[in-house]
Amino acid sequence: MSTQRDYYEILGLKKCASVDEVKKAYRKLAMKHHPDRVPEEKKKEAEEKFKEISESYAVLSDPKKKQLYDQYGHAGVDSRYSQEDIFKGANFSDIFGGASGGGFEDIFGSIFSDFGFDIFGGSSRGRRGGFRQPSGENIQARIRISLEEAAFGAEKEISYYRLDPCAACSGTGVKPGSSKVTCSLCKGAGTVRSGMGFISVSQTCPNCRGQGKVIKDRCRQCSGQGHLKKQHRLKVKIPKGVKDGSILRLSEEGSFLGQARGDLYLHITISTHSVFKREGKTLRYRIDIDAVDAVLGTEIKVPTLNGRVKMKIPAGTQPDTVFRLKGKGMPELNSKHCGDELVEIGIKIPKKVSRKEKKLFEEIVKSRN
Repeated sequence: MSTQRDYYEILGLKKCASVDEVKKAYRKLAMKHHPDRVPEEKKKEAEEKFKEISESYAVLSDPKKKQLYDQYGHAGVDSRYSQEDIFKGANFSDIFGGASGGGFEDIFGSIFSDFGFDIFGGSSRGRRGGFRQPSGENIQARIRISLEEAAFGAEKEISYYRLDPCAACSGTGVKPGSSKVTCSLCKGAGTVRSGMGFISVSQTCPNCRGQGKVIKDRCRQCSGQGHLKKQHRLKVKIPKGVKDGSILRLSEEGSFLGQARGDLYLHITISTHSVFKREGKTLRYRIDIDAVDAVLGTEIKVPTLNGRVKMKIPAGTQPDTVFRLKGKGMPELNSKHCGDELVEIGIKIPKKVSRKEKKLFEEIVKSRN
């Protein structure tokens, strides 16, 4: 074996530790001491430490080898457990609770994909056939609409900036009349490989960014970028019943990068209405009526999104009474059903009255008493 230190001590465990505790300790230490997760000046030290904890895990995670080690120490496993066995025999899929048996590559491939690494030549995000697929860039835009436009739908024209393909080079970034050449660093593979001990790390080529080819003569118009920033106008259909804060995804209306165009995410803001207050699919409206009308009852005209409608106020209506106008609210998105309009009644008390009105009120008081 490569180390004579106590395996339990290396993993920070007691002699009676279970296999599950071994896995848990190894997971924590492997993440901490992996050579690709430490500064350059500490890589050699981390590599040795990683070998040490991997060797300890390979023995203590196997019940049979663990039993031999517990009984005889290093002598119980030295004669039958080589460095190659340590790496091949360890069931790394168990460390993270995986049932697929994906092994070491799956574990660390998922961990280091966030850093742009490929472990043992495995595939990384957005990659097919060894090359990183170019993808467009999603962009954001905003539009403000009225409550009526949200209720009935509308067609609006928006203007925004996005990256469009360079007309001079047709989006390739290459000077017209020339072409891309094979990357001298990765020889067209799109990836470069480096080894550290028994770990082989494959990562995206920094020279060609995974494309396998580079531009030798750049397009003067776009400086080799393949795209230019331009203003774009677009007619957008606003659906009925859209809510404030809704986001419309407009496919392939975003920026062009590489060989694809991203999406446009349109954020919708609905202006505050001067008459109605919206609560989901319900509209609220408040109207103040004369105190006499509230006592005797009357008929009033109430505004709706479809024009004014007549509504009866029964005699003896109290302040803050709410009446419901069915189907006069906001439509539901992608539905023919509409909400209701709630009409709240306020009572107007006159601050001044004429002598005649005052006598009439006094007569009413006398008659009631």
